[in-house]
Amino acid sequence: MDRTTNQTGSMEYWKKIIILLCAGWITIWIYRSALSPVYPQIRESLGGDVTDTALGSISSFYFLGYVSMQIPAGFLVDKIGKKKVLIPGFLLFALAAFLISQANSLTMIYVGSVLAGLGCGSYYGSAYSLTSQNIPKSKRSFSTAIVNSGSAIGSGLGMILSSYLVAQRGLPWQVMMYIAIVMILLMVVAFTFVIRGAKEDNAHIEAQAAEEQAKEKKPKEKVSLKTLLAPRMLFAYLLYFAVCYAYYMTVTWLPNFLGTERGFEGSAIGFSSSLVAFASIPGALFFSKLADKYMNHKVKFIIGLNLLAAAMLLLTVQATSSTFLLVALIMYGFLGKLAVEPIMIAWLGENAPQVGVGTTLGVFNFFGMMSSVIAPALTGTISDQTGSKVMGFYIAVVLLVVGTILFMYSARSSKKATA
Repeated sequence: MDRTTNQTGSMEYWKKIIILLCAGWITIWIYRSALSPVYPQIRESLGGDVTDTALGSISSFYFLGYVSMQIPAGFLVDKIGKKKVLIPGFLLFALAAFLISQANSLTMIYVGSVLAGLGCGSYYGSAYSLTSQNIPKSKRSFSTAIVNSGSAIGSGLGMILSSYLVAQRGLPWQVMMYIAIVMILLMVVAFTFVIRGAKEDNAHIEAQAAEEQAKEKKPKEKVSLKTLLAPRMLFAYLLYFAVCYAYYMTVTWLPNFLGTERGFEGSAIGFSSSLVAFASIPGALFFSKLADKYMNHKVKFIIGLNLLAAAMLLLTVQATSSTFLLVALIMYGFLGKLAVEPIMIAWLGENAPQVGVGTTLGVFNFFGMMSSVIAPALTGTISDQTGSKVMGFYIAVVLLVVGTILFMYSARSSKKATA
């Protein structure tokens, strides 16, 4: 029995990690999704002369900060440990939410959004390094899906609370920032007491790497530019860009799209928008469980889910009735980003070097989250110029299909090369 099992019980630790990281995503996504349902209230509080492009840029500035932290945060995770990256990051996140709550200009909201993105940028590499290095391989996709379900729960709660408290009850939109601040500070306390220190964590990683090396008789591989940009990895990054583009365009503009172009009103906007998030939870758990059972077919799952998600997104904008639209949204949630992401992360963990996994995850998420900088502002610009956001959905569908085809080609080529 290894040192970790004797001292803390490895099973107990990785289960705590799952709960902790799920709660972290809930917190982040309550903040992320809280503002888009109340864009009209934000516009009114700033004097009314604010374009859709300017409102969409609130999300883009957040993701600009978030993206810029991905590679540096991944590198720091490998060098100084998860806890020393997470805690300062979330303290900055809390400060940013407070600044936004006090903002009296769009510029101040932009500054706060960038700072919030920088703070949240500490999370991804830390979280999925913890899952990759502590969760048993046979349970990794399913456990990652549980962690990711926090994104769906937080997204749904954020939209519903924001729509209900602000749009329906008439409370100031800043109340959502105050809720986020309290949750962020609670997460800082949880990180302090649950996550292992760097010394103990490094000892566990080295022991695990040695065990893997002995079992598989593979040389100890380290991360390098060559491994980071190998063709199969590069096309995985590009596919993740497309997956994230579709998702962040949808969660940013769907509430506004339903209200301005499909006739939804009040809390119905938040409820309908949250269907994407809530439908993704059973989808993520179901497909990740299958992926763990059929471990050698992860690529097939990734390809199939992304093509089906593209089809559902296309049906969403072509729907001729509210019922048809809601069914398409539910199916997109069931098959989309949060369903396929755990499988992609598990696949990445199997194909990336064990030493330096934080850096690899940082590069992976950097590519994916670049789309989140582009999608909200681009869709806002399209809306300003055409009077509709439909073209934004079509762009997302095309990117998903093209990205999936490129990934499929690279995966098959890599399989032939290693055969």
